Amino acid sequence: MYYLLILVVALERLAELVVSKRNATWAFANGGKEFGRGHYPVMVAIHTALLVGCVVEVWALDRPFIPWLGWTMFVVAVLSQVLRWWCITTLGKRWNTLVIVIPDAPLVKTGPYKYTWLHHPNYLVVVIEGIALPMIHTAWITAICFTLANAWLLSVRLRVENQALGYTVKS
Repeated sequence: MYYLLILVVALERLAELVVSKRNATWAFANGGKEFGRGHYPVMVAIHTALLVGCVVEVWALDRPFIPWLGWTMFVVAVLSQVLRWWCITTLGKRWNTLVIVIPDAPLVKTGPYKYTWLHHPNYLVVVIEGIALPMIHTAWITAICFTLANAWLLSVRLRVENQALGYTVKS
């Protein structure tokens, strides 16, 4: 069942990419400017490695399913998807996996974006999911490796996004 879950998550990611491509086309048609493209292939690789790692580690190292941990992490992973799609639907056509800013468009300040202390709620989802998804089946090496790689990636990505959106970012 775990492998089926990972397949469903992979299919969900493909659906996100379809939405992202459509929204990026719209953003560029409306004067959008892209920032920080250089880190995008690394982001794709890290996110792909998460899903591959979940499968390979569980299979190769015979990781057990521990019910109290697995079911808890499953609920956390499902709730993270709910928050992810809340972010996506709140941003509407402005959401995509690239950093594209439409000049003079106001910041979205509704839904999960209304909380001024959390400028990027979707990245909270990524952090939570990167731990919860592998830990459903005790793939702790994948959880640690993804978390470390994602922390580095987010340090780059958040800097790019904050600068593109005009936030003051302190080094």
